[in-house]
Amino acid sequence: MADPRGPGRYRHLSFNAPLSDDRADALARRLAAAAPAEAVDIGCGWGELLLRILERSPSTVGVGIDVDDELVERGQSEADRRGLADRVRFVPRPADQVDVPPADLVICVGSSHAVGGPDRALEALWSWVRPGGRLLFGDGTWDRAATGDRSLVWQDMLALPDLAGQVDRAVAAGFRPLSVEASTTGELDAFESGFLADYEEWLVAHPDHPDAEQLRAKADEHRNRWLHGYRGGFGFAYLTLGRPQGPARRAAACY
Repeated sequence: MADPRGPGRYRHLSFNAPLSDDRADALARRLAAAAPAEAVDIGCGWGELLLRILERSPSTVGVGIDVDDELVERGQSEADRRGLADRVRFVPRPADQVDVPPADLVICVGSSHAVGGPDRALEALWSWVRPGGRLLFGDGTWDRAATGDRSLVWQDMLALPDLAGQVDRAVAAGFRPLSVEASTTGELDAFESGFLADYEEWLVAHPDHPDAEQLRAKADEHRNRWLHGYRGGFGFAYLTLGRPQGPARRAAACY
């Protein structure tokens, strides 16, 4: 039964991103295949993708970084349950306050805000990746041909590049694009529905709760913005990027 104190958080999502289990497993297999010595997940949430990589690469140790204590605790509990606690640690601090050396594998999915914002994240992430290493970068995109009601779209979405623009930014920052993927409509819909499910399940169970009216309005606004505003315009890119060997950054001003 839903907790009468309020909705849960991300209980219906495997990832706090539009990422299916099939895509996550494929990414984890690909990234684990190189047997990275260390993997760092910036803005890890509860670290599900990081844990899947560690399960597939027994020689890899991981660090998950996030400011949300509740999600970090969830990640640590899940690592304990899966027998991975000796190979991963979760750090509940902002990324710019964590001192870790460059890693063979860096993950930054939906967390560009933690490393300078969408416009500067890829340049900032360069120093986190060891030469010859890999970066999995996941971030939002915007399709300028979208036909939804722009007045319902959050303004920061409208400022996002399209998929090609995200790749151009990665190349300009010095990375080489090893794989370019984008979430499907199904993944995006499942993510939005899963996010809202915490509210909706609670509202079904507690329609007359003193907080119900406020939470119902919040859920209705989000769903309206999604279905009538940014659905079909907002997307999500997953870029597997390589940092070339050698210290030099050969950036190309291509966006």
